[in-house]
Amino acid sequence: MAGLETFAPDSSTTDILAALERDGACIVSNLITAEAAERVVAEVTPYIEQTRYGGDEFSGTRTRRTGALVARSPSCRDIVMNTTAVQAAQTFLGPYTAKILLHVTQTICIGPGESEQMFHRDRQAWGEYLPREIEPQFNTIWALTDFTADNGATRIAPGSHRWEPGRKPAPDEVCQAQMSKGSVLFYSGSVIHSGGANHANETRMGLNITYCLAWLRQEENQFLSCPPHIARDLPQPLQELLGYTMGSYALGYYSEPENGLEAGAGILPPERAVGSRPRQSPAITN
Repeated sequence: MAGLETFAPDSSTTDILAALERDGACIVSNLITAEAAERVVAEVTPYIEQTRYGGDEFSGTRTRRTGALVARSPSCRDIVMNTTAVQAAQTFLGPYTAKILLHVTQTICIGPGESEQMFHRDRQAWGEYLPREIEPQFNTIWALTDFTADNGATRIAPGSHRWEPGRKPAPDEVCQAQMSKGSVLFYSGSVIHSGGANHANETRMGLNITYCLAWLRQEENQFLSCPPHIARDLPQPLQELLGYTMGSYALGYYSEPENGLEAGAGILPPERAVGSRPRQSPAITN
């Protein structure tokens, strides 16, 4: 099996999305610097050290998954808002939504001795309720350490986003996303993939940032992982990715229960909760 197509950091969104359309995944090398990756590691390591290992075969008994990264790591915020990633996500998901949301922020640390994760599609988070022709998410895994065949580089079955349900990849239909620190794997929510086995002596650390259609529920509840008292200090574009904006004319408003008897109370846009100016007013529904 040939490896995934790898692009230079200045490659066009058009070329990146063409590879995603064909293979369901691709790599962009050195999209951030090694120093930027190391800053993320420094900021999140105290939280990773307090994170429990997974409790089952899928989660990995030698794997730690740590979230709430927008609240915890300023350097992760920069990666969430990376221009190449956000533009690709918006274009990729654009046929199915007017806006996108931040779906997951998570470091995935695969420790020595971890076995191969079972193959899966990330869109399974929503069960079988989405029509197959709708692609719900755009995924990224950023290499915070080098990803190698020995230390658990992500396994991908290229083209499997087009396979019929139930088909499983043969060994010769799978490759690994081997890439240097600072590189990123882009992949669709429909492509079959998994974490690799770690036969090395070091931990493989990746940063999983995922974007989804704005009308779907996020896997990581961003309103709890990054509540208003933290989100109000963030740039408005990042607030909007978290969900502090109207998803459409009538999607996402709220009311303040403790202020129901005050003048001006009523239906409010999410921006109100974080002190930002609304770009769209909420609808009044019947």
